[in-house]
Amino acid sequence: MDISRPEISRREFLKFFGAATAGGSALVLGFSTSSALSACSTLLAGKAVGGLPFTPLAPTRADQLTLAQGFEAQRLIEYGTAINDQGERFGYDNDFLAFVPLDPRDPTDGLLWVNHESVHRGLVSADWTNSRERRFIEQEMKAVGGSILRVRRENGGWRFVPGDPLNRRLDAHTPMALVAPRAIEGSHTAIGTLANCCGGVTPWGTFLSAEENYGNFYGERLQGERTRRRSRTDFAWDRYYPRPPEHYGWIVEIEPRSGRARKLTALGRFAHEGATITRTVDGRVVAYMGDDSDDRCLYKFVSESPDSLEHGILYVADLGAGRWIPLVRERHPVLQKTFGDQLDVLIYAREAAKLVGGSPLDRPEDIEVQPGTGHVFVALTGNKSQGRPYGQILKLIETGDDPGADSFTSSTWSAGGPDSGFACPDNLAFDARGNLWFTCDVSGKDIGQPRYAAFGNNGLYYMPMRGPFAGQSLRVASAPIDAELTGPCFSPDGSALFLSVQHPGEGSDSPGHYTSHWPTGQGAPRPGVVAIAGPAFTALAGGAGA
Repeated sequence: MDISRPEISRREFLKFFGAATAGGSALVLGFSTSSALSACSTLLAGKAVGGLPFTPLAPTRADQLTLAQGFEAQRLIEYGTAINDQGERFGYDNDFLAFVPLDPRDPTDGLLWVNHESVHRGLVSADWTNSRERRFIEQEMKAVGGSILRVRRENGGWRFVPGDPLNRRLDAHTPMALVAPRAIEGSHTAIGTLANCCGGVTPWGTFLSAEENYGNFYGERLQGERTRRRSRTDFAWDRYYPRPPEHYGWIVEIEPRSGRARKLTALGRFAHEGATITRTVDGRVVAYMGDDSDDRCLYKFVSESPDSLEHGILYVADLGAGRWIPLVRERHPVLQKTFGDQLDVLIYAREAAKLVGGSPLDRPEDIEVQPGTGHVFVALTGNKSQGRPYGQILKLIETGDDPGADSFTSSTWSAGGPDSGFACPDNLAFDARGNLWFTCDVSGKDIGQPRYAAFGNNGLYYMPMRGPFAGQSLRVASAPIDAELTGPCFSPDGSALFLSVQHPGEGSDSPGHYTSHWPTGQGAPRPGVVAIAGPAFTALAGGAGA
């Protein structure tokens, strides 16, 4: 069943747009029903509206996690917190979140996976002058990767359980197998995981963590350049640890209880934003994935087996033709000419995708499948170089509503911009009622600049998918200065939304000169994870209440 927006009358259209025109007589041509409803989102900000259980927030530049009335935030954990008796500490730049119950019969006690994407040199290793000494880099290597945390719902709220034996860290030193038919750069083992952005959860209960901007740490090489100088890195870790770039940029599968991890090469290598899992009509596993860079592609992987992601076919999307192109060497003469074997195709999936005609997109980030319809929603964050700075949410419908189909239709579900009230959509999540929640990622250097000033700080938005406000973006929360809100994840009982506050104060440039003081209001900023609840949340998401 398709989801359509409600009709808006010409009278209502003029009501919303007339005041913005000269004397109310001129009407800008080209607005569709979608455009009119997007403008409603802006006009609703900061105003109580009948039929909504909260007043949508107006943009703000406040240095705090600002919530609409009726929502509450409980702090779970922050950077540097000790998590177990081995002295391991919660990492930096917390991003994607995923929850797995310890007992399927009890949704209030389980393990929360947290990605740790990157580091701030000054705030993590105190390398404010960028000297890149080994001791600084080794501190940073302990702050990336991921955390497994025991969390429990008690007395109406969620809390982290410190010291639990299941709490553990994976970082840039953790060895993990490369699941591949042969060695990659001379090894079947990669050392560490890093640049962990979004992810997913498998039907058999393992976490998936996506390695994204790995080139910032160990550089990158193109096919045929293995003996040449790798690209320049932001963090210069390769100065002391010259590890092969080809060992990073994969989807990592983590067993929650043991922490055992392995890298799944069948899903390809690129700047993975995530791995959103669903099933084909015949029961095989599908993973939708974006390559989060300008003019990069959208992918899906279809497994051979219903209970494994080790083997299958990786496809790249051709939006113009509405088809999924298999990245299989034997099916394309150009791939046979360029790559020595199928594993090389997967290692250099970006090059392979371009050669076979994959569509370049505006930074495809998180992807989610809507419950009940199976429709696929893709966050395209934007592409300033192509004159599209605000991004959009793209909608795909697989032929026959089968995620295993080789064709699809696509359309813009919601376009970012001043009228819609949001810019640069990033992470998506559907609640139990099928409504969309999403966060935005205007970069720290762009927040407050003229093009983005109207949006204030980055935010969390609620978008109803049916009813009188269908398709409108309604701001629920605003992030502290320089921060993103990332990794929205609903607790299994529906009582809360787990949410990361990532890189507050990333513009800080010297000790004591911090652009943010979140979460305490003083001293150095620290990223952290919160649980969003409250009566307005319960009314919208239909959960158990806090």
